[in-house]
Amino acid sequence: MRHRMTHINSYLSFAGNCRQAMTYYKKCLGGELSVQTIGESPMAHKLPFLMKDYIIHGTLTTAGFVLMGSDMTPEAGLRKRNSVSLILHCQSEADIRAYFKKLSEGGIVEHPLKSTFFGALFGDLSDKFGNNWMLNFDQNHKYH
Repeated sequence: MRHRMTHINSYLSFAGNCRQAMTYYKKCLGGELSVQTIGESPMAHKLPFLMKDYIIHGTLTTAGFVLMGSDMTPEAGLRKRNSVSLILHCQSEADIRAYFKKLSEGGIVEHPLKSTFFGALFGDLSDKFGNNWMLNFDQNHKYH
């Protein structure tokens, strides 16, 4: 019998470019992407027609994580901050190098990949959508 456990998924907010971002993340990270537009939802008649193609809910599902997103932003607008990062724990050096290269395209590399004193290959970046990523591959553990 499989037990359900409490867990956390990342949920990203966008200002009209959720489909573009989630499609990009699928290209970078793989997985299955599903999206629902405002026009396809029961809320379609409650929101401006111009928003019909906005994503009300998107989900990228991979074997190891779920990444969610939406174009539904607060009335105050979208405010990007540096207080939250997505950390991607990679299974191999090849994986971390490939993901880092893809996610950094058009973004800003804060710290290039390098070996750390704690035995990990680590780097961080802000992608072209302004989201912060930390990538980590623990070189000390051979169970990856």
